[in-house]
Amino acid sequence: MTTADQDTPQVVFACVRNGGRSVISRVLTEHYAGGRVVALSAGTQPGEQIHPEVGAVLEKLGLDTSREHPKLLTREAIAASTMAITLGCGEECPYVPGVRYVDWPVADPGGQDEATVREIVADLDRRVRSLLTELVPGLELPPSVIDEPPAE
Repeated sequence: MTTADQDTPQVVFACVRNGGRSVISRVLTEHYAGGRVVALSAGTQPGEQIHPEVGAVLEKLGLDTSREHPKLLTREAIAASTMAITLGCGEECPYVPGVRYVDWPVADPGGQDEATVREIVADLDRRVRSLLTELVPGLELPPSVIDEPPAE
């Protein structure tokens, strides 16, 4: 388990299956933060694997998902974090006093076509980039992976 030191914010992204939204958010955060933010993802009822359609879209955008696998959301992961961002797990997400919670109402990409998954990734991309500028004032973000032409 990774824990943030006092100078490095840690964010846990939580959804139900930990196969789509939370994985997308974690991968984007790690990509843009350049080590300035620790990002975890977990689910209240983790599935067997990340959604293949999510992995395919992220890979086309140049983001590695080979090490991603669903993990159970624990109170310890939340307690070690600066912030918990919920993506559809609602009341099932454990509450830990002192941790800032934010809910991102984002559609579930599981089972969706590529265009829909890309729209969800674009939505999360905007949210993650905004979050990082809030968590790390002065952070110079690399260009958005969404604005770049897709890899063939």
